[in-house]
Amino acid sequence: MSPSRKVSLPTGGATCTVQLIDTGARISKLPASFLIEPPIMGCEYLPTIPSWVFLITSPTGRNVVFDLGIPTDWQNLAPIVGNNLKPRGWDIQAEKDVTDILKQHDVSPNAINSVVWSHWHWDHIGNLARFPSSTDIVVGPGFKDAFLPGYPVKGDSPMREEDFSGRELREMTFEGESTLQIGQFRAFDFFGDGSFYLLDTPGHAIGHLAGLARTTTSPDTFVFLGGDLCHHSGEIRPHASLHIPGDVLQSHAQDWNCACAKTMFDILQTTRGMPVGEPFFIPSMGHSIEEAIRTIKKAQELDIDENVLLIYAHDDAFVDLADQFPLTLNDWKEKGLRERVRWTFLKDFKDAVEAQTQSQS
Repeated sequence: MSPSRKVSLPTGGATCTVQLIDTGARISKLPASFLIEPPIMGCEYLPTIPSWVFLITSPTGRNVVFDLGIPTDWQNLAPIVGNNLKPRGWDIQAEKDVTDILKQHDVSPNAINSVVWSHWHWDHIGNLARFPSSTDIVVGPGFKDAFLPGYPVKGDSPMREEDFSGRELREMTFEGESTLQIGQFRAFDFFGDGSFYLLDTPGHAIGHLAGLARTTTSPDTFVFLGGDLCHHSGEIRPHASLHIPGDVLQSHAQDWNCACAKTMFDILQTTRGMPVGEPFFIPSMGHSIEEAIRTIKKAQELDIDENVLLIYAHDDAFVDLADQFPLTLNDWKEKGLRERVRWTFLKDFKDAVEAQTQSQS
């Protein structure tokens, strides 16, 4: 599942402002097996994960919010979602809607031109009722056929009709003359100036979208908003074109009192039937697992580029390490953020590696 080439990223475009918003949304007690496999000892549960929201501002002042996180009224989701969610025993925290955060920093919901849902799942759709009807909603291919009309008009719809009725609902098709190609992804230039692209990233859910925002020029750098194309960095790293750096291996060997962290990771893979040097996990939940794996492979081509910073919606590495709203992420490369976050997920394997070390001593 390794990328075959490095992507030629689009050049000559404008830059947009990218801001990472933490609404306080957190999910814990979430069994890893619900989203990823095969299991690793000590990783029976995912770490407590956020649900990131992004504010994207064009050079002309148009504002887009990419994903809305967990709605504060998640207990009142459409019954087919809420009735399935409540018995799971997950610890779900949703302190604020994104509009609360925006208002705290003098950004009115009226200033938001569009909301982009990476996909329709409950922990991404937020509360659109907090935005005026002038804010349109952008969704991926197949959304309308699958989910309209919403509940209660259609009793088994996972979407609430109130979330998008009365506002323009724009469905991306990624067809026709406006369709671009970025790597292996079909793409759309959202602002028309090369500053922000939507990418067709199918697999996890019907209509799944990602975003690619240009943050600087000379060099051109980008933030890759991954949505739920993965849920743990161990689904996308390492691989044949991206090895775990030696200094990272050495640091973990010292912290975990093992002679060779690489050997321990290799054993971790082989004992679970996974290829050495490839990602630790594959997705276990999605609309199409095969398509989700293909999307991850395509995303690896972007992820290996030193001028691309990948942030998927539930990446806990950014909670303590990234600048958050009202600060911007545009200087991420200058600050070395990519290097600081991309291998932090290895900490999740501490128990498994230490158990291997003890069994060999």
